[in-house]
Amino acid sequence: MKIAIIGSGNVGGALAQRWVAAGHTVLVGARFPLSEKNIKLATIIGEDRFTSVQSAVQQCDVILIATAPPAVFDVISQGGDFTGKVVIDATNSVRMAPDPYPTVFHAFAAKTPAAVVKCFNSTGFENMLNPVYRGEKIDMFMAGDHTQAKAVARTLATDAGFGDCTDFGGSDKVVLLEQFALAWINLAIMQGMGRDIAFRLVRR
Repeated sequence: MKIAIIGSGNVGGALAQRWVAAGHTVLVGARFPLSEKNIKLATIIGEDRFTSVQSAVQQCDVILIATAPPAVFDVISQGGDFTGKVVIDATNSVRMAPDPYPTVFHAFAAKTPAAVVKCFNSTGFENMLNPVYRGEKIDMFMAGDHTQAKAVARTLATDAGFGDCTDFGGSDKVVLLEQFALAWINLAIMQGMGRDIAFRLVRR
C-alpha cells in the first residue's frame, strides 16, 4: 500500500517503521519536513520519505492521522482532495477534542469524502514498535462504518505485527474506542503499571 503518515511523533514514527519493514510505501507529511524530530526518524526510515502534507496525501491511498486532535483542520485544509482515500484516525480526543467535533474521526467524516476508520489509538507506541509479549501477539481494535476502510486497517494492523484487529462496531462506537484507550492510559500511567502492558482478546 501507499501510506501517508501525518504526524511524525511517537505513534506515527513507530507505525512508519513497522510498515516500511513490511514492504509498504510510506511517506511522512509534515509542515516542516526537516525539523529535528523528523530528522531523527529520517535516520531510521530514510530522508526521501519526508514531504509536505499535501504531497503525501495526494500520492497515497491510505492516510494515517497521528497529530494532536486540534491540528486536524490544518491537515484537512493542507491535504487537498481526500476523494477515494482511506483515512485512519489514530488520535485520542479524550482531553482535547477538535471542537465542535467529538473526535478527529467525526471531523474527517463531516468535512471530507474520505472513508474513515478509527484504529491504532488504543495502546502505547512501545507496543506498536514491538507488539509481542512472551511469544504472543497483542491485539489492535477499530471502529467505523466503512467496510473497505476496516479491511485496510485490519491488514495494516497485522502487517505491523498485531495478532488481530477486533471490530468494536460502527461510528457510534468511536468514542467508546477512545475511552478504551483511556483505560490503557489509566492502567499504564495513572495506576503506575508502566507502559509495557497490553490488551489481547482471548476466546474459550
